[in-house]
Amino acid sequence: MDFSKYSILVVDDQTGVRRLLQETFREEGYNVDTAKEGAEALVKIKESPPSLVLLDMKMPGMNGLETLHQIIKDNPAQAVIMMTAYEELEVVQEARKLGVKDYITKPFDLNYLKELIKSILCKTPKG
Repeated sequence: MDFSKYSILVVDDQTGVRRLLQETFREEGYNVDTAKEGAEALVKIKESPPSLVLLDMKMPGMNGLETLHQIIKDNPAQAVIMMTAYEELEVVQEARKLGVKDYITKPFDLNYLKELIKSILCKTPKG
């Protein structure tokens, strides 16, 4: 499968996580961009909507749920996977109500994440 037509935006305040995911998905052939916080992500999404957003839940300033609300308000069809170090049931439920495709807990299995993204992008129109 040619992944070069798909773009992923990784939003996480941890430099190491951003780098790891950027390198991993670039090696898979995706176009990958990163943002270290919600406001930066919203600007990038507005400029060039990605095929998929990997969004961290816990970030300083605008947290993942606040960022998600704005993403969905601006583009209800945007594919988003939430990443969290904490399984907060009420937050996960709210994210699902907003249309999150899935969520993963940190530390995550990169092979599982690759398959999850592949399955979501195969069902989602190119962004």
